[in-house]
Amino acid sequence: MTEKLLCPLRTRPWPERWLTRLLGAALAAVAYLLCLPWDLRNRPETAGSDIETTPVSVTGVVVLALALLVLAAYFGHRDALAWPLLLVAVPPTALMYASFRAHPAADASLWPLAWAFFTLLTGACVLVAASVARAFRGRRWRRWRRSGWSGPVGSEQAGRSAVGRRAPVGREPGAGPDRALRPRWWSRGARSSGPSPWPTGG
Repeated sequence: MTEKLLCPLRTRPWPERWLTRLLGAALAAVAYLLCLPWDLRNRPETAGSDIETTPVSVTGVVVLALALLVLAAYFGHRDALAWPLLLVAVPPTALMYASFRAHPAADASLWPLAWAFFTLLTGACVLVAASVARAFRGRRWRRWRRSGWSGPVGSEQAGRSAVGRRAPVGREPGAGPDRALRPRWWSRGARSSGPSPWPTGG
């Protein structure tokens, strides 16, 4: 089960690949909607007060950052490097752009700068997390390949070949050890010392 959840997506069937990517994009969008308010405009602290405050909380920003980093690391581990940017960074930035456009503020000239800063910061953090996870993927993938796991098809073939291995053509099972198992002195002296000392079966 762990191999299926962490193996590269290119080894999985295409419906599973695209469903996993759509689920990742949906999770990134849901994390943004849950952690940040839809209306990002500043508002008075109390009724009739001239002091404005932001509706964005530090806890919401931290939780959103952690959620996006986890998603970026997951898709960086399983997919190509461009996919985390499309699946993790694009949905939150698109939602923020729609929020700024839907709620114009008095200082409307400042929201493009805030949106551009959020876009660049999100993209850079997602790219770094995906790159780090991709480096660990290479080690894990090589370990799986050394252990005999080569994907959903290759693992079954490797298991069948290991269990049902046949004897070499022209030799009956139990007819003696293979050439690779014979000692070196036998291979040098067998030609001059007469018949083989190994049992030949039959």
